[in-house]
Amino acid sequence: MTADQLQSLIAAGLACDHIELEGDGRHWFATIVSPEFAGMRPIARHQRVYATLGERLKTDEVHALSMKTFTPAEWSARGAR
Repeated sequence: MTADQLQSLIAAGLACDHIELEGDGRHWFATIVSPEFAGMRPIARHQRVYATLGERLKTDEVHALSMKTFTPAEWSARGAR
C-alpha cells in the first residue's frame, strides 16, 4: 500500500484537516488532525482511525499504524499548519 492509498482510506472515513504519513508500505506513522476528535480520549481517537481501515488491518495489508492525533485547535496551538 502506498502513502497516497492509505491517506485516501483514512480521509474517506474520517473528516481530516491534515494527514501526514511516513512508512514503508506496511509499517506506518501518521499525524492526523480531525474535528471529529473533539472530546475524545486518545484511545478513542485511535480506534476511530482504525475503524476507517477495517479489513485492511485484519488482512495485514496495513501491518502497523502508530499515530498522533489532534483536534484542529490542538494542532493550531502547536503552531503547526
